Amino acid sequence: MQLAIQLIFAQVGIDEILDNGAATSQSIAEGWDKQWLDLLQNNTTNNLYGALTNLGIFFAVGTLLFFMIQFLKDLISYEYTRPISALIWPFIVVILLSNSGNGSILSNLTLGVRNFLNTVNQQVVVSADAGEMYQQALNMSVAEEVTGSFLRPCQSLTGQQQSECFKQAADKINILLKRYRSTYGDKNWIFRLQNKVNNISSGPGFVSETSFNSLLGSTVQTSIKNFLVSLQYAFQNLIEATMLLIAVLGPIAVGGSLLPVAGKPIFAWVTGFLSIGIAKISFNIIAVLTAAVIVNGPGQNANADPDLMWFIIFLGILAPILSLLVAAAGGFAVFSAISNTASLVKERI
Repeated sequence: MQLAIQLIFAQVGIDEILDNGAATSQSIAEGWDKQWLDLLQNNTTNNLYGALTNLGIFFAVGTLLFFMIQFLKDLISYEYTRPISALIWPFIVVILLSNSGNGSILSNLTLGVRNFLNTVNQQVVVSADAGEMYQQALNMSVAEEVTGSFLRPCQSLTGQQQSECFKQAADKINILLKRYRSTYGDKNWIFRLQNKVNNISSGPGFVSETSFNSLLGSTVQTSIKNFLVSLQYAFQNLIEATMLLIAVLGPIAVGGSLLPVAGKPIFAWVTGFLSIGIAKISFNIIAVLTAAVIVNGPGQNANADPDLMWFIIFLGILAPILSLLVAAAGGFAVFSAISNTASLVKERI
């Protein structure tokens, strides 16, 4: 879920930034999709995936020697069950690593699993985020910081200059609030912020000093929030990069699976790939559910004046950690299930 943070500064047009933020998010998502297709499906004979496929074939040929030694040893020992069941692995390796130039069976399967995980992830986001809870909660968290960035330069002025500065800042903020209303409707948190801006533009004496200073905030706090929001976007892109990295290493894992050991590298590879998918889905579930709490709680109360710094900290630090822990537990369960299934199949053959 790539969503744009709307960092707005006085010297840049508000409409332009809002539109550019959405366009940037869309272009990043499309860029990842194109990168997956370029690596795993388009001209896989000469690209990076093709080179790693050749390396996987080299590993397969090298480990085939160890496989045959173990196979003949089992035959000499009259352990017919194990040799017969083990014969399936060379066929699996050959089939998966066959490269036609437009993607091998392994690359197409990998791309298919990635598309399936993305479909599930999108269904989760759409079903839980019908009212754009995530974007709305994020905008609630940064709206006062954005407003403060317009009003803060007026703090050092006095008299008529300060009044004129506040009015000019209010005009710019009203454009932002108008965009919020067109997107989310007449929400109480927008109404609350509008009242604060109107009172300040009429003169700082119309609001308490605490509320005035709270709305203006500080450059340090704004920088921290911007950093934490950027951190969670970095985590989402890191998830995509990690999935792609694991995907392109698939041929090496398959090529090493002929080693006569209990834990096949292909099992670890599948587990890692699915674990990253679980982390991606878990992060989005956590983010959307937490956002719903904010939007349906303080967002609906016109009298509430919450400090949502905790939400930004949660998104930037705690949610990624929690999603990785969930993914680790899920990956362990997947690996155990695959290993147990392989052992059962081996016993039955």
